[in-house]
Amino acid sequence: MNEPGFVVWFTGLSGSGKTTIAVELEKKLLKRNLRVQRLDGDIVRKSLTRDLGFTEEDRKKNIERITFVTRLLAKHGVATLVSFISPYISVRDNARKEVNEENAKFVEVFVNASVEECASRDIKGLYKKAFAGEIENFTGVSHPYEEPPTPEIVCNTEYETEEESTKIVLDFLEKEKIIPLQIKI
Repeated sequence: MNEPGFVVWFTGLSGSGKTTIAVELEKKLLKRNLRVQRLDGDIVRKSLTRDLGFTEEDRKKNIERITFVTRLLAKHGVATLVSFISPYISVRDNARKEVNEENAKFVEVFVNASVEECASRDIKGLYKKAFAGEIENFTGVSHPYEEPPTPEIVCNTEYETEEESTKIVLDFLEKEKIIPLQIKI
């Protein structure tokens, strides 16, 4: 039987930097010959959850499906990097519980950036539309986001570069012996 994998669950507002950090972390883990899968909200919403909208109920269903996939990957020894807004504490806690049932580690990373900062980075113009009332249920504007009360890691992307945030996550994974230390020659 394979050793269980682990899950790094990036949560935060749209535009906070979740995907950017996950992509960089994926590159570093692949260089260490780990089996890695990255699940991203934008990509998954075009396939696995394309039938869901952005109501509270649909958001919960979206994360339930992602949790199921994440649990399977972790069960089979895959390092899974999940980058979803996942605005509710209860669904993130449920994801943690289900992953832990597979004896896999679950690491919650709060990618913290203010709504104003995220809006300033918004190349798709979604915040502008949300502020104008053209988009309903937009997290951080017209829909709540519940910040994690006790994440393992906080990356404050208003003040950290993507490299610094990625290093914070990588250092944590090494310190907690979730991944082996990188031997420098």
